[in-house]
Amino acid sequence: MNFIKRIFNTKELEKPYYDLYGEMPAHLDYPDKMMHEMVYETVMKYPHNGALQYYGKTLSYKKFYDKIETCAKALKANGVEEGERVTICMPNTPEAIIMFYAINMAGAVASMIHPLSSENEIEFYMDAANSKYILTVNIFAEKVIKAASRVNAKKIIIADVTDGMFKVMQKTISAYTFVTNLFKENKTSKIEYNDIVVPFKNFFDTGYGYDGKYKVTNRASKEAVILYSGGTTGKPKGVVLSNKNFNAEGMQAFKMTGAKVGEAVLTVMPIFHGFGLGVSVHTELISGMKCILIPAFKVNEFARLIKLYHPAFLIGVPTMYEGLINNQDNSKYLKCVTNCICGGDTLKPELRNRVNEYLLAHGSNAQIRVGYGLTESVAATILTPKHYFKEGALGLPFPDMQIKIIKPGTTKEVRTGKEGEICICGPTVMLGYLNEPEETANTLKVHPDGNTYLHTGDVGYKDEEGLIFFTSRLKRMIISSGYNIYPSFVEKIVDSHPAVLSCVVVGIPHPYKKQVPVACIVLRSNFTPSEELTNDIKEYCAKSIAKYSMPYRYEYIKSVPKTLIGKVNYRKLEEECTKKYSKVK
Repeated sequence: MNFIKRIFNTKELEKPYYDLYGEMPAHLDYPDKMMHEMVYETVMKYPHNGALQYYGKTLSYKKFYDKIETCAKALKANGVEEGERVTICMPNTPEAIIMFYAINMAGAVASMIHPLSSENEIEFYMDAANSKYILTVNIFAEKVIKAASRVNAKKIIIADVTDGMFKVMQKTISAYTFVTNLFKENKTSKIEYNDIVVPFKNFFDTGYGYDGKYKVTNRASKEAVILYSGGTTGKPKGVVLSNKNFNAEGMQAFKMTGAKVGEAVLTVMPIFHGFGLGVSVHTELISGMKCILIPAFKVNEFARLIKLYHPAFLIGVPTMYEGLINNQDNSKYLKCVTNCICGGDTLKPELRNRVNEYLLAHGSNAQIRVGYGLTESVAATILTPKHYFKEGALGLPFPDMQIKIIKPGTTKEVRTGKEGEICICGPTVMLGYLNEPEETANTLKVHPDGNTYLHTGDVGYKDEEGLIFFTSRLKRMIISSGYNIYPSFVEKIVDSHPAVLSCVVVGIPHPYKKQVPVACIVLRSNFTPSEELTNDIKEYCAKSIAKYSMPYRYEYIKSVPKTLIGKVNYRKLEEECTKKYSKVK
């Protein structure tokens, strides 16, 4: 793969927001180390601290690292070479985390994919990464075996979701019942094991007899992880990230959030996602914190999990917090929570205020903080600081991250307060897209200051304090009769109507206008769809929205469809509206 060389100038001019950092340093020292080396440093400092907790069973840092080493030896014993890509198709389990760092220790590359991916999708991901090794769980074994066989996999490793539990729980919770309740997956047929399809335990045990070299330490700047971005507005792209990318993200997030050694994080965000792997796992494991692994998440179980595990740290997406505040418990069960982070999608002001009220009412002094970032920069890049809040602002850039607002289609920076495309520069920015040099070149561009910036496709602006504001996504921009329509702006206006609980605006094809916007509306419980209400919403919107940006149709829906990781599924809404209004004129 041809990657664009990135140049990062640390001798930048002082930024206006540095005064808002408080005690947090504006710059950090990033060691030239691989991810497993950073974990090892934590092991040396806190060997007896809990690293992973899974259904009541805790694995100390020392035991965790021992398992990583054995697993790395097993990878080598089974023929995995330096630079080779190994696929992980797993929920949040100890085996998945152990394998992730073992792959890194062996000098290989972890390709992370969603365990609910279809058979054809798994084949696509493995083929794109040229991956011949895959780890999955028994519940998904049938489709994985079929898909992996078509790409001539050398090893298909099957774990059991109950492996990391206490023995007593293994006996009382069958794998089928456990996962069926969480993943709603069909029961698999009996697995036929052979030389290629092997149980995780058998694979792991091959590491005990391996006495060759298994620990690589010279790939800090090289390819380490492949994550897949997109899926709601276009085909997924493989995002290639280095050890330094992940280590920088972990160090920045630890400082920016104000987390403390020994604190527990409720790790509900999935590990195939940068937010889950980078912020909810790697940050903790290089900082002496504990990950409470939740293999699959139900929104209505958020409160129960907090009461059960007493985490200090909550990391999630808006959907999760909606579920939290719907909990009817009146106790002070959130007293344990000191940090509350929301990312992955836009957090609307109304929901933020409701979450903050709920936190306070249930014993926590934490206030929800908004994070912004992309898979192309691992995860978070901007975060609302603990001690300073400004309405509408995303917050401050992480240490050593430069944010520019440029005129779309150029590398020219716009003036303060003016909207433009958000561009990111810094040590977390990706190496490039997998097998897509042209797309990489369109996304990573060298600017006049000599640094390479990630063009996010998001629209926003900076204020006089250097705080970043998000307004819309370029990729969601609707072009109608030559006019640019920004759905997020229209959504904001429609949302403010007293009858509207939530609104999502999508574009559908039009015979001569190219596209027209459709407002998909969820009404508040005391309102019902009617022609009169539609006319009232139209009149209300006309006061604030330009005529060319006004919705052509108002579609009432029961709820906003979400992707598997809790983001708004724009593609589904677009498809449904296009089908319904295919002859709109």
